[in-house]
Amino acid sequence: MEGRLSGLSGDPDIPDPEPEGPTDLRGRLAAGRNAVRSLGSTIPRVIGLVWAASRVLTIGLAAATILAGIVPAITALIAKLLIDAVVRAIAANANAGAVAPAVAFGPLTLDPVGEVVLLAAAQFLVYAVSSFLSTLRNVCQQLLQERVTNTIQLQIMEHAAKLDLAFFEDSTSYDLLRRAQQGASSRPLFMVSGVFGLIQTAIAFVSMIVLLITLSPLLAIAALIAPIPGFIADTRYGWRGYSFARWASPLRRRMDYLTTLVTTDTYAKEVKLFGLGSYFIDRFRQLSRVYQDRQRGLVVTRYFVGFVWSSITTLVGSLTYLYVALEAIAGRLTLGALTLFTQAASSVQSSVQGLLSGAGSMYENNLYLNDLFELLATPVGIEGAEAAHRLEARSHHPALDPAHIGGELVFDAVTFRYPGRDEDALSEVSFRIAPGETIAVVGRNGAGKSTLIKLVTRLYDPTGGRILLDDVDLRDIEPAVLRRLIGGMFQDYVTYQASAAENIGLGELTRIEDRAAVEDAARKGGADSLLDRLPDGWDTPLGKWFDGGVELSGGEWQKIALGRAFMRDARILLLDEPTSALDAQAEFELFARLRSLARGRTAIYISHRFSTVRQADRILFLEHGRLVEQGTHEELMALGGRYAQLFTLQAAAYTGQPVELPDEVEAEVGA
Repeated sequence: MEGRLSGLSGDPDIPDPEPEGPTDLRGRLAAGRNAVRSLGSTIPRVIGLVWAASRVLTIGLAAATILAGIVPAITALIAKLLIDAVVRAIAANANAGAVAPAVAFGPLTLDPVGEVVLLAAAQFLVYAVSSFLSTLRNVCQQLLQERVTNTIQLQIMEHAAKLDLAFFEDSTSYDLLRRAQQGASSRPLFMVSGVFGLIQTAIAFVSMIVLLITLSPLLAIAALIAPIPGFIADTRYGWRGYSFARWASPLRRRMDYLTTLVTTDTYAKEVKLFGLGSYFIDRFRQLSRVYQDRQRGLVVTRYFVGFVWSSITTLVGSLTYLYVALEAIAGRLTLGALTLFTQAASSVQSSVQGLLSGAGSMYENNLYLNDLFELLATPVGIEGAEAAHRLEARSHHPALDPAHIGGELVFDAVTFRYPGRDEDALSEVSFRIAPGETIAVVGRNGAGKSTLIKLVTRLYDPTGGRILLDDVDLRDIEPAVLRRLIGGMFQDYVTYQASAAENIGLGELTRIEDRAAVEDAARKGGADSLLDRLPDGWDTPLGKWFDGGVELSGGEWQKIALGRAFMRDARILLLDEPTSALDAQAEFELFARLRSLARGRTAIYISHRFSTVRQADRILFLEHGRLVEQGTHEELMALGGRYAQLFTLQAAAYTGQPVELPDEVEAEVGA
């Protein structure tokens, strides 16, 4: 989710959609060949997705769709026979004295009336079968729709869970995720239905074209060619529609963000305090206007151009009807043959149009599904990079579990730069944390403190140097194995809309149902004091998103998050600003017991409050990504360096005593 509103003050400066593609003939032919190859590789994958959702429903959809392809020819043939039988029966009645010719149907010999009755019954049977096939297809398609959507959504979630943190810190990734999720809701089933529909249409086409050729080969050729211009136009605008969707993706995401700002409890207090509701609504209105203006131009042009080209097809169809009618008037066709060939001409033309438009729809669906496959093909980076190292790492090192880990952490000349940044977040940082030692990391905002935590948890790997855990390079440890050794809390901890027990138990899924373990972790984090105000105890839902939920204060949520950190009996404890929302007494109580809570663990905690970090065994002071000072509180104060200066400055804020600072510090504070 975006954290800023750039480009929303006034009319947004948004570039035009991508060009529609190559305009020269050679480029169009090359694009066509690429499209065919792309479809050839996409269709098996899509059918595989739908097959995985439900084999029975996929078979049902295929059978119902394909069998329906022979119905039009049978219907037309029975209609022809029925009309001719009716004509013969009318002629027999008109000549009462004449003997009506008998008609043989296999072992049966029927008079014209009996023939009409039999053919009418056959026609009813064909209509009933057609209706049943249509019903079966609708049932299978409706049931498959939700299953396919959920199957693909699960694949997206499973793959997203493996992607690096860097993926989620890139705005273009959210655009790709949005397009993939939108395409997942309907496009795969549309494409599979389109494949089956093309087979159905092809069957109907073959059966009808034979009938039409017997009447006039030129008529058949005209029916074949007439829909092609409309197909070309539709394919062209299908590309434009996809280009528009890509262009509009960040705009729609920003509109969704504005909607979230106005409609969720997370932002409601500040939105109301500063009267931002009308501002955000106005920004949404502006973006919506831009989106709708561009969409209107595309939609109007697409469908009116399609109307012009479809008129050509309609004209050819009308001329076909006229030709067949004149043939009947000239006596070269019976009334039944007139009906048959009229239906054949119409069916061939609609079949060709269906084949071409179906191919065009598949091409368009393929464009959108490429986003899904692009997302699923996104390299998993750290989460998958261990595959090459795993066997080697396990063959050289004992199993990494709490029973075998001492907890020594060594940063050896570690350098790290975030993707797309020009400056290092950490530069040549080296230090050692002994097993069971408690370290406090301090420094100003942007010094690299939280980056250090991300590297220890392998959310990122160093771009230079190495990090060792008990002499094992973290890059040789599978991330999931490493993270099972770590308990922690990030500065931007999650407030889960779940029960209080679940909120804490999520820190260790293997013991989420262990109420005793949950209560013990809550006590360690100071969250047990909340029990009196929770109406249903630990079973009380937290947050206001669902019925019966209780909202907590910032400090209370932080205690819940701390409880979650202590839920895991981990050898390494990482706490990033664990007291930022706690009052002074709660903060003092937490750090007073941190030594006992961290006993036997390697503990690293980050804090801006120097008055509390003095209880750590050792303090690391980071500045501009570099480790500039380290030692105990007393050693750093005696050093009289940056730590001592900022500690004195912070202490003065509590005592109200004036403090003289060095010029460079005073300049920074003044800035």
